[in-house]
Amino acid sequence: MWQDTTNQYGASSSHSPYYGQTPQQGVPLQFYAPGPDQGQFYPGSRSSLEGNMGGPQVSIGQGGAAPAFGGNIQQQPGGWWTAFGTGGFEGEPPLLEELGINFSHIRAKSMTVLNPLRRVDERIMDDADLAGPLLFFFCFGVLLLLSGKPQFGYIYGFGLLGSISIYTLLNLMSENGIDAYRVVSVLGYCLLPMVGVGAISVVVTLDGILGYVLSLLSIIWCTFAASGIFVAVLRMSDQRLLVAYPVALLYGCFGLLSVFNVGAGSSAR
Repeated sequence: MWQDTTNQYGASSSHSPYYGQTPQQGVPLQFYAPGPDQGQFYPGSRSSLEGNMGGPQVSIGQGGAAPAFGGNIQQQPGGWWTAFGTGGFEGEPPLLEELGINFSHIRAKSMTVLNPLRRVDERIMDDADLAGPLLFFFCFGVLLLLSGKPQFGYIYGFGLLGSISIYTLLNLMSENGIDAYRVVSVLGYCLLPMVGVGAISVVVTLDGILGYVLSLLSIIWCTFAASGIFVAVLRMSDQRLLVAYPVALLYGCFGLLSVFNVGAGSSAR
């Protein structure tokens, strides 16, 4: 019985190419013998799991020349907080420049709106951006929210419809034409005086004579600044009143939002 058991295991193992053959003396087993291309991916054993990054050479074992592995990982000087910075790597433009955000241009356009009596440069909107307008729209909505008038939907709705309407009118009136991107940029920057009225509404209730006067002054201010920029860019000095009329209607809607709580009636029901 002992002999039959041995024959049984020997017969079953004869089907395997590794267990059926008798190893020869002085010849390594074929199962563990290195292949001809094994050194290309596994150059040799190492004592630990820590890699040798940037090592010049790695020995294979049987006199073969191993390829040199070079690792050059560019590291940003500083700690982990540099990942959240805007400086970028050496030779690359800053992140804000790639996103089209230029604080010096935003400041220059804001000062043009705050001082509408100054002569407007006709090339001021060559670098039209939406960073400043989106910031002013957001600040206006937040200030109205702090004053108890959550009207974000009305602000963006009036802004979208008004921008489309004024874009259509300006292209019908002017010979040169203007793109929608610059129209939104001008209207957004000229909303800055209305943002100041929104800041006042946080402290003082504007549903009165003071609020009516402040909103009227802000509408005139915004309209004068926006029409001046449009006229300078499109060279329509003879048609400033025609440009100012639809712009005044748009900023009048924002003035009503800053004085009255439009959604109060529907929410009370």
